[in-house]
Amino acid sequence: MKKLLLIIILLGLGVTTTAQKKFTQADELRGSITPQRAWWDLQHYRIEVDVFAQTKSLSGTNTISYTVVSKNNLMQIDLQAPMQIDHASQDGETIEIERIGSAHFLSLKKEQEIGTTNKITIHFSGTPKKALNAPWDGGIVWSKDANGIDFIASANQGIGASVWWPVKDHPNDEPNKGVDLFITTPKELVGVGNGRLIQEIENKHTTTWHWQVVNPINSYGVNINVGDYVHFSDTYEGLNGTLDLSFWVLRDNLEIAKEQFKQVPLMLEAFEHWFGPYPFYEDSFKLVEAPYLGMEHQSSVTYGNKYKNGYLGRDLSGTGWGLEFDFIIIHEAGHEWFANSITNKDVADMWIHEGFTAYSENLYLNYHFGKKAASEYVIGTKKIIQNDSPLIGTYNKNNRGSNDMYYKGANILHSLRQLIEDDQKWRNILLGLNKEFYHQTVTSHQVEAYISDKSGINLTQFWEQYLRTTMIPNLQYTIQKNQLTYRYTDIIQGFDMPVKVRINGQTRWIQPTSSWSTLKAKTNIKSFDVKEDFLIFSELVE
Repeated sequence: MKKLLLIIILLGLGVTTTAQKKFTQADELRGSITPQRAWWDLQHYRIEVDVFAQTKSLSGTNTISYTVVSKNNLMQIDLQAPMQIDHASQDGETIEIERIGSAHFLSLKKEQEIGTTNKITIHFSGTPKKALNAPWDGGIVWSKDANGIDFIASANQGIGASVWWPVKDHPNDEPNKGVDLFITTPKELVGVGNGRLIQEIENKHTTTWHWQVVNPINSYGVNINVGDYVHFSDTYEGLNGTLDLSFWVLRDNLEIAKEQFKQVPLMLEAFEHWFGPYPFYEDSFKLVEAPYLGMEHQSSVTYGNKYKNGYLGRDLSGTGWGLEFDFIIIHEAGHEWFANSITNKDVADMWIHEGFTAYSENLYLNYHFGKKAASEYVIGTKKIIQNDSPLIGTYNKNNRGSNDMYYKGANILHSLRQLIEDDQKWRNILLGLNKEFYHQTVTSHQVEAYISDKSGINLTQFWEQYLRTTMIPNLQYTIQKNQLTYRYTDIIQGFDMPVKVRINGQTRWIQPTSSWSTLKAKTNIKSFDVKEDFLIFSELVE
């Protein structure tokens, strides 16, 4: 049966010998919408998990509600070793399971009628992969706080939610009706998850913490946090009314957290101005202290920046402006709009998450400190750009693009703002994105087309140049008395982005192409430079 199943899956994926030279079968199964994923639409997860610190293990169930959209009886569920599926059932009947790597294929006995909503329950257990360097090398963090008390958290953006629970582990499909998450911990510890705390259930030796998310949620955004937490709260009067703010921190850090987390209302004020209402009023906003730097878990942002401004006390831009805010509060909360509300359909387009959110740091500064501060900050981050590979990865292969998606992405958007010129129009585009794609999974092409349409600028070559190549346009120029001659090199065919330059201190636009152009000034050109707000190089050719 395994051989037959493998043939069916490979045919469904359209796998070719060429593709397999570069990507593994696991990449194909994880990264594509297989036929065994396509036929059912997620509605709800009910996850119940017991956390065992002594054995560094988990045990639980996941009841998956789904709607049938096409005929099929073979369902793909993902769970990574050493975690294992112990048992699966539907309507009391045991489901036969075949496994190929992390992909488990459930042969459902019940007729899957189009339009019906059904449930399956999966029992799972094991010792999940330890995160060696969370959140980048993901998994579960098993640690102790300063008092020697267990301090545990999940962080699994890259490796995937299937590192610890059985899930449809692809960003294209989110549970329309959210998640109910039950975290069972020893009585002396607290379990914190996404959304609102519905109930604390006292058991004989343990406590079960029931958290509920009513909005769609990406699977990597579902998280568990266990520790000696204490809680404080606040409210924010936002665009959609009163938003309750909830903070869960280690007991010894309560007072310092109360001071540092005063930045949360400042963040909300700035981002609601630029992006529109916080996308998850129904699920509240929460910061949860974690034993790693932090991550954008939806309505449960994890925080480990050591209660310092900057990035662990450092300014990534080198301008000083990065020390005016706590990087993790601002950056990870910015993901509530870009990553959690607007989510990439394929991780190849993850620049949508990271580019816009890195840019949100700049917009936070713009709102509170002015446009000059924002510009200096984002320009300062150019030095981080490596140009090692394109921002967009390979589709259907679980392949993300370059880490340049952060600050190359931010500088691409900053360049766009210059092209549009009208700041209110630019703000309207950002607001419109969050309205048009609210709680949706999207492609880069959708985002590109929306911005092009609303800006009124043909940005086809702009997107191709910056997202799909590693080339940074290079403006070559010569100066002879009152004559400026210039052109672009390192560009794709048809790239002709205008840029602002200063000639003898006077600002004006020029529009280089791959061919030499000439501009004559009224007097001899004594000084010339290109505005740094554009992501280009410039080179004086002798």
